[in-house]
Amino acid sequence: MRDHATTSIEQRYRDLPSIDALLQQMAGELERWGHSQVTDALREIISDLRAEISSGHEPDTSIETIRLLANRKLAVSNEASLVNVFNLTGTVLHTNLGRASLPVEALDAITAVARSASNLEFDLDTGKRGDRESHVEALICEMTGAEAATAVNNNAAAVLLVLNTLALNREVPVSRGELVEIGGSFRIPEVMSRSGCTLVEIGATNRTHLKDYRNAINDQTALLMKVHTSNYRVEGFTASVSEPEMAALASEQRLPFVIDLGSGNLVDFSTLGLPNEPTAAQALANGADLVTFSGDKLLGGPQAGLIAGRADLVDAIRKNPLKRALRLDKMTLAALAEVLKLYRDPQQLTRRLPTLRVLTRAQAEIRQQAEALLPALQDALSPRFEINIADCHSQIGSGSLPVETIASTALRIAPVAEKDSELRELAEQLRRLPLPVIGRIHKNALWLDLRCLEPEQQPAFSAQLDSLQL
Repeated sequence: MRDHATTSIEQRYRDLPSIDALLQQMAGELERWGHSQVTDALREIISDLRAEISSGHEPDTSIETIRLLANRKLAVSNEASLVNVFNLTGTVLHTNLGRASLPVEALDAITAVARSASNLEFDLDTGKRGDRESHVEALICEMTGAEAATAVNNNAAAVLLVLNTLALNREVPVSRGELVEIGGSFRIPEVMSRSGCTLVEIGATNRTHLKDYRNAINDQTALLMKVHTSNYRVEGFTASVSEPEMAALASEQRLPFVIDLGSGNLVDFSTLGLPNEPTAAQALANGADLVTFSGDKLLGGPQAGLIAGRADLVDAIRKNPLKRALRLDKMTLAALAEVLKLYRDPQQLTRRLPTLRVLTRAQAEIRQQAEALLPALQDALSPRFEINIADCHSQIGSGSLPVETIASTALRIAPVAEKDSELRELAEQLRRLPLPVIGRIHKNALWLDLRCLEPEQQPAFSAQLDSLQL
């Protein structure tokens, strides 16, 4: 004879509503999520409920409760993985947080070309096939003084394409002090190897002379290349060869001279009160035949790698089959074009281009913002944490100006109990807010550098502090 407990469990199993019965009550969910998603969610919930019943529990198995559970599951599974965050790390161009924020003009252009067909590769004048790069090439040339230009999906791709086109199965001498490692452990020697050329290391880490390049040149040398050490600096007993000197040697040897700027820049930062960073125009004026640089760093645009310089070299690069694999899509081209147009009015750049706007914010303005935010943060975090306003220094980031910083102001949050676990818990809670807040833990405190918190974002930042669960 079966015992009562077994009979009771089986009865509770039978009391579970069928999938079909549940679906009949979920017309709205079916319309929003589709039959397959809703059915899968219900099956998972029924399976979980059966497991609870089997364990001796008596869960609520009503249709209303199951429908609520299904809606929660469906909402979570359809949440966006890529979301906006508040970057309060003190690194303006943070690679892990998406680097440059785009201006309104670029966002509008992306929306416009994304929602319908466009003349991406169609010449409206002739009615024939066009060139997608016609939308940005003239602008790049205008801003750099180059004869011609092309663009690919990032600067590493730009360097790869240049070398694969001009130096395949040949040698390229590079100073040991310029063998840069960029983000994600990608290194110039590895990029060069994948391009199909042979790296010839010359000089020493701290000192390289013109004779080192001259001695390395032979009938297998394809070009001379200089790599801007944009994410580190060699100091002390050092020597390097200037761009005009390398250009003269390359011209003498009838070799192309290529400069990889890494981050790259289009304006003289000294006029904006920022540390100096070489521009693409300066590199070409110093004798480079080609220059490569990024679109989503100091330039303040979308992710892209720009190649500018001699028309014959750019034309050869365009004909490389790899170019198609690395080309830009219509939305990136639209955004890049609009960002480049902003450079036509240098006086308005710090107002209209988000990257330059936050980089040039006055510390006094940021301090006023900190003073306005301090009470709300104190209300949310007291008494477990002590919050005060502290001077700090922001980094530009993304391999730009590695030793230069900009004076800024932060909200410094320290646990009263001085426990690391308290800080880690707080950092986690901030990351779980509707608009996640990303700060920096330093010297037993969480620092929220406010340089990148623009005034119009301040209300949204403050409004969500009440939802912290501390």
